[in-house]
Amino acid sequence: MDVRAFTVGPVQENTYIFRQDGAAAGVIVDPGDEAPRLLQALDALGIELEAILITHTHFDHIGAVADVAEATGAPVYCPTLEVPMMRDPNKYMRMAMFGPFRGWEPEHTVEGGERLELAGYEIDVHFTPGHSIGHVTYAVADEPALFSGDVLFRDSVGRVDLPGGDWPTLERSIGSLLDAYPDDAQVYPGHMAVTTLGRERAQNPFLAELAGR
Repeated sequence: MDVRAFTVGPVQENTYIFRQDGAAAGVIVDPGDEAPRLLQALDALGIELEAILITHTHFDHIGAVADVAEATGAPVYCPTLEVPMMRDPNKYMRMAMFGPFRGWEPEHTVEGGERLELAGYEIDVHFTPGHSIGHVTYAVADEPALFSGDVLFRDSVGRVDLPGGDWPTLERSIGSLLDAYPDDAQVYPGHMAVTTLGRERAQNPFLAELAGR
C-alpha cells in the first residue's frame, strides 16, 4: 500500500492519498486545504482519483473538497449526518479568521457498515462519532490501515468541546476500533504523526480505561 501524507492548511491537517503500489487508481482522504498542491501531487504520481473520502466535515478537513472534486471528477463520500455541513460549510463555520469555503453536493453518503470497493481495495466504513455527530473511520481491510480523521491521534484523541462532541461517545468509538483491529493496524490520523492501535492502547493517556481490552 502506497500512502502519501500532505500536511495542509492553517491548523496542519493531514490529507492522505493512497493506492496499491504502482497502480494508477487512487483515493484521497480529507482534502482539507491547498488544492493546487494536492492536484499537482496527483498529477506527479500519475494517479487517477477514484474517490474522495470524508471522515467528517470540520473546515480543516473539507476546505479543498470542491476544487479537487471539480478538477478530477472523483465522487465525494460524505457522512450522512454531516451532508448539510458539506453542502454549506460557511453556515456552520463561525470563526472569522478561516474561510470562506466552497460547499459540495456529495455523490455518495456513508453512515457505517458499508464496504466500499475502490482503487482495488475493500474499505470498511465504521461509524465513529464523538468528535463530530457523523464522523466515520475508513478501514482498508487487508492491510489493515485506519484513516481515523479526528477520532484518534498519536498520544491524544479528538476534542469534544465542539458541536456534536461527546467524550463517552468518542470513547466507545475508539473502543470499537480497538475491538475490531489488531495492534499492528496502522492509524493515519487527521493531525500529528502516524501511529498504531497497539501503541495507542498501551501509551495513550486518554485511553487508560480501554488499556485492558
